[in-house]
Amino acid sequence: MVRFFLFFGYVFLLCGSVSAQQEKYMPPQLSSSESWSMILLPDPQTYVKFDYNQPLFELMTAWIAKNIEPLHIGFVLCTGDLVEQNEYLNPNGVTVNQPSKSQWEAVSKAFNRLDGKVPYMLATGNHDYGYKSAENRKTNFDKYFPVDKNPLTQRLLRETGMDSDNMPTLANAVFEYTTPHGKKFLILVVEFAPRDETLEWAKKTIAQEKYAEHTVILLIHSYLNAKNEYIVSEGYKLPNPNYGAAVWQKLVQPSKNIQMVFSGHIGAPDNAEAHLAFRTDPNGAGKKVHQMTFNAQAFGGGWHGNGGDGWLRILEFMPDGKTVKVKTFSPLFAASPTTQQFAWRTKPYDEFTFELE
Repeated sequence: MVRFFLFFGYVFLLCGSVSAQQEKYMPPQLSSSESWSMILLPDPQTYVKFDYNQPLFELMTAWIAKNIEPLHIGFVLCTGDLVEQNEYLNPNGVTVNQPSKSQWEAVSKAFNRLDGKVPYMLATGNHDYGYKSAENRKTNFDKYFPVDKNPLTQRLLRETGMDSDNMPTLANAVFEYTTPHGKKFLILVVEFAPRDETLEWAKKTIAQEKYAEHTVILLIHSYLNAKNEYIVSEGYKLPNPNYGAAVWQKLVQPSKNIQMVFSGHIGAPDNAEAHLAFRTDPNGAGKKVHQMTFNAQAFGGGWHGNGGDGWLRILEFMPDGKTVKVKTFSPLFAASPTTQQFAWRTKPYDEFTFELE
């Protein structure tokens, strides 16, 4: 009888502990009703290379759609590697079980949930080019993400650059967003390992007088490594590539208005810090440039796992026009009371604040 009461006492305490953890869960909310936010999505490639992972990425975009009004979401950014392979016809069923056409259709379908609801801008990564990974600069990106796919994104489009075939592409583009407080942002998107001519186009475009007072965000796939260093070189067979160090030297540092850079690309199985980087350096006008790498693709079982455990980042832009609060959240874990206690990552590299100038 004593053992009986001890056992049920233990169960009661255990359930009470779980309940206490669950009670601590709070869904994402703005710290000020006057703030606005943007969502940063990491590389989706593993969500779409397996058909059974695809619903997880759709859950993430569905969660964004549901929270546009409560979080005052202005736009969504994605760091690239939208697919695992750009032109793969015969998947082996182990490292990937969908051909590239199905992968592109899957990622495009996931973003359908945001079409007509909130603008989104997407980087292109190494896996979005060539056959498997950037053997050349051919990509299906513009086919599955045409200019009129999302009318709200199209409405923000201001400039387009050229691809390697000298055709206009949204892989090199500039979008203009005006905040609820009247501050103007430019979102500058450039291709993976941008060519010299792409960087020159980007530099001249954002230097135009009409953009002199804009705050510029650069969205690029590969930029920093996990040691918070600029990536100097990578082994891709692309002609005329520029990686992080060269992008900094040729575009970001000389600029007067780039103040944020967002990228993805890096990672290691179930290792948060291997997916992340952050550094701040002055640009040509002496303004601080906050450079953030955020990825999650090797969470949830490694390179061939569930795609990244649903992790995304919420950036809250405070009404003072300067303060930006960064939080790391998983709609996947938040979906059930059983797992809600795991829905936030709160270590200093996952939850922090930086200041714009």
